[in-house]
Amino acid sequence: MAKTKAAATKAASGKSAATKAAATKNFEERLERLEALGERIRKTDIPLDEALKAFEEGIKLARTLEKDLEKIDSRIELLMNSAEDEADDSPELELFAMNED
Repeated sequence: MAKTKAAATKAASGKSAATKAAATKNFEERLERLEALGERIRKTDIPLDEALKAFEEGIKLARTLEKDLEKIDSRIELLMNSAEDEADDSPELELFAMNED
């Protein structure tokens, strides 16, 4: 039974890592798409209707990317704060230092 639980935990962590990798790839793909849309809009020979559609898609992409960046920023802040907390929890060894007076 312990082997089954360990296997399930390992499978779940594998899925989590795969999901994170896919999310990163998806973020990068969406960022590349946003950059391509920006380049397309800057061209002077694009019809107004197409430019407007590209602009709308770009706004949607920018909003989702901004949300993703806020999530990443929150995770980084959480990790940094937990690292500081761990440093604060170190024992004070000064109390046990031998005085050489």
